[in-house]
Amino acid sequence: MEHIASIRRSLQLLVLISLFVTAYFAKDLILPILLGFLLALTLSPVVRAMFRIGIPYAVSAFLLVFGTALVILAVVLLSAGTVASWSNEIPQMGQEIKEKLSGVSDAVETMRSASEEVDKLGAQEDAQGPQEVIVRQPGLLDTAMDTVSSAGASLAVILILALFLLGSGELFYLKMVQSMPTLTGKKRALQTVYDVEKRVSRYLLTIATINAGLGTVVGIYLTALGLPSAYIWGIAAFMLNFLPYIGGIAGVVLVAGFSLVTFDSVGYAMLAPLGYLFLTTLEGQIITPWLIGRRLEMNTVAVFLTVVFWGWLWGIAGALVAVPFLVVFKVICENFEPLQTIGNFLSAEQVAPDDMRQPPKASTSQ
Repeated sequence: MEHIASIRRSLQLLVLISLFVTAYFAKDLILPILLGFLLALTLSPVVRAMFRIGIPYAVSAFLLVFGTALVILAVVLLSAGTVASWSNEIPQMGQEIKEKLSGVSDAVETMRSASEEVDKLGAQEDAQGPQEVIVRQPGLLDTAMDTVSSAGASLAVILILALFLLGSGELFYLKMVQSMPTLTGKKRALQTVYDVEKRVSRYLLTIATINAGLGTVVGIYLTALGLPSAYIWGIAAFMLNFLPYIGGIAGVVLVAGFSLVTFDSVGYAMLAPLGYLFLTTLEGQIITPWLIGRRLEMNTVAVFLTVVFWGWLWGIAGALVAVPFLVVFKVICENFEPLQTIGNFLSAEQVAPDDMRQPPKASTSQ
């Protein structure tokens, strides 16, 4: 029996490794599908609310998905020109930041010069060695066109899949329940599906609303400081806030660099990143925990490791969707008894075992 159990565990480990390998090589296929499911989960409470007032699932799904597409298109049209012009000015911006931070840059320049001297010495020693072969990379225009076409195709898959899932109403759940062989299994499957939908949609919709509010406040604050095109940084704050910890730090650094280029005074320029840091800290430490509740809060260590892992596996896109995936997995674990230990580990709630909840009895001496 122990030999069979060992073989079973080994097979489970091999299956898990195979799933991650498949996810790594099939990212372009799997990621849009998962994002489509997440978008459908996020909008499902709104669709159900519209159905209760007499609007059919298909109509409400079309209105919501079409509205989402219009918002995305508007954001792209508003920000594309400004971001493109900034990308052309990156070398000049870097030079201006270097001049304003001359004290720090002098030390960095000294280290860079020393590194170049070492590289020159190595090049002289290898002068008689094999010739260097230079592989030309694709041009910037070709890379940009490939990125835009890939992003457009992925976005189309996400929106169409979400439209079908939301428009089908209860059909997807009914098909899942019908696949269960026993009545007990059907009831458990239906309860699990509804619990997953309720809690995950609540989390995703709440987080998306919080991030939208944060982006709006950041944009207003930076506009009040006089930062040009501050709405771009509001959009960036909305997107980056889906990336725990790292997103806030990246936003502070980017805003600091842009404000240094924009404002003459370094002290006044630092008001922008300091305000950004204050707003993200207020959101992360007070507003979000209060709104989502302790039950849906995540273990900090688990969140960080999940972000690191999916960032390594799928890059920035993986890091952005890591926490929603973790919430889905946590809710599923809490609804299946064999996985409840994992669900408890992923939770931020401090639940003590039964034998630790009662205070120890005082010993009595005869």
